[in-house]
Amino acid sequence: MPVLVNAEIDGLLERTSRSFYPSLKYLPKKIRGQIGLLYLLARVADTIADSKHGETQVLLDLLNTYNDVAQGRSELLPDFSDLAEIQTNPNEAELLRNVQPVVDGLQDYDDGDQQRILECLDIIIGGQVLDLQRFGTAREGGDISSLSNDEELDDYAFRVAGCVGVFWTKMSLAHMMTLPPEKEKVFMEKGIRYGKALQMINILRDIPEDLRFGRCYIPSEALEQHKLTPESLLDEGNLDAFRPLYDSYLDLTNEHLEDATDYIRMIPEGQFRLKASCMLPVLIGQRTVTLLRTGNILNSEERIKVTRDEMKSYARKLLRALVIPGGVRRLLEKNKDQ
Repeated sequence: MPVLVNAEIDGLLERTSRSFYPSLKYLPKKIRGQIGLLYLLARVADTIADSKHGETQVLLDLLNTYNDVAQGRSELLPDFSDLAEIQTNPNEAELLRNVQPVVDGLQDYDDGDQQRILECLDIIIGGQVLDLQRFGTAREGGDISSLSNDEELDDYAFRVAGCVGVFWTKMSLAHMMTLPPEKEKVFMEKGIRYGKALQMINILRDIPEDLRFGRCYIPSEALEQHKLTPESLLDEGNLDAFRPLYDSYLDLTNEHLEDATDYIRMIPEGQFRLKASCMLPVLIGQRTVTLLRTGNILNSEERIKVTRDEMKSYARKLLRALVIPGGVRRLLEKNKDQ
């Protein structure tokens, strides 16, 4: 089967990612394809893991076999047609029907880039496997399981997003910029926290939906300290009791976002596209945290998110900030307080 050409990759990316695709468009050409391909490879795994299938072991087997093929340990991909049929999102169904050409896309890149892509994919799939083992398949109406403690939460945030910060940083250093060794270490650490920030936002925004499918990413140990259980979060009347704990996780997310802004400042001034691609998710993340501070985050009917119009507005502000001396710093500072 032929390798996907860029136009086809872009089409799949645009249809499967509402929030990531705008950032991808800013990326320099030297790394845009590799980062876009990792997104699609990871999105395949995510779609498998989140499928509303009755058997957890079936999904685990599909995930592990898919990873084995991507990593070169096996040659025959499983048949995803049945899984594609049960997807409620037609774009995710399309993605599952195009897994082979997405995997074949790895051959477009040299050994170094393939290694970086596959290293990150392996960690992501490991996190999804662990998620399935903890919670089982996503199904409505069952018992709710939760993470045990903050260490498990931090580990999960790294496995599914912090590791992308590692990948992004390695790609930037390999193709776009250089730093002294001591600054490389700091850059990497801040990149990890950048990824964790975005995952924490997803977790803190999606509590009602996760609970509906039996998953609670707010650790039971922390809930117990506030005399709450995962089941307590099904009742929006418990918002006042939950809010102090919830706000503490928003505070942690803001600390991660502060490191993300430091990460952006470490990118050389001449790398406008790289800065822009990193800035847009931070601007949207800052705004989302602000909305989560005041919204009823236990109300399943009130899903909090930044609108498409707001995203377009941020893109326009970002372009202006990039051409004005000090504009990046001022935009990030102003946006944090709105």
